[in-house]
Amino acid sequence: MRVVFTRVPDGARASCVVERDDGVRYRVREGIGRPELPHDLVHLLVELQLRDDGGFWGAVADGAVFAGMDHLDGRRPPHARRRSDEAIGARKDRLQRAELMAGLVRQIAADPAAGEPRVIRAARDHLATLPDATVDVPAVLAAAARLRDAARAWAGTRPGDEVVVDWPRVSGRRAVRR
Repeated sequence: MRVVFTRVPDGARASCVVERDDGVRYRVREGIGRPELPHDLVHLLVELQLRDDGGFWGAVADGAVFAGMDHLDGRRPPHARRRSDEAIGARKDRLQRAELMAGLVRQIAADPAAGEPRVIRAARDHLATLPDATVDVPAVLAAAARLRDAARAWAGTRPGDEVVVDWPRVSGRRAVRR
C-alpha cells in the first residue's frame, strides 16, 4: 500500500491519498493543514516503526474503509463492506492501543533526551486505560527518532510537495497479530 501526503498551505483542508495493493484508491480526510507532521502521517510512521498492523493503517491495508475515507477510483473487491467490517473487528482492541501509542511516541519525540525511565512513565500515563501498559522501550525510542527525522523533513516541504510512504506488501490477506 502506498500513502501520499501532500503539503497544503497552513489553514487549508488537508488529506492524504491511499492506494491499496488491490488498486483501490481512497482520500483520507485529515483536517486542517498545519506546520507540524500530519496526524495520519504520525500514525503511519509509528505503526511502521513498531511493526504494528493492528492500528488504522494495518486495517486500511487489510481492506478497512473508515468514515473519513472517500473512494477515488479502482474497482472495490467483492464483499468489500464485509471485509472492511472484519478488518476493523479483528483489531477493535488494538486500534485504541495504536492511537494511544502514537500519542506516546509523539510525546517522547518532543524530548530528544528522553530515556528509558521517561518512556516507562509516559507509557503508564498514556496507556492507563489499557489492561497492558507495557512497551518495548527501544522500539518507542526508535519510533520517536523516526518522528523527529520526519518532522524535520516535513518542515522543509512547501505546499504541493509530497511525502510518500509505503506500507509493506504481504501476499494474500494480512495476518492480524493478537
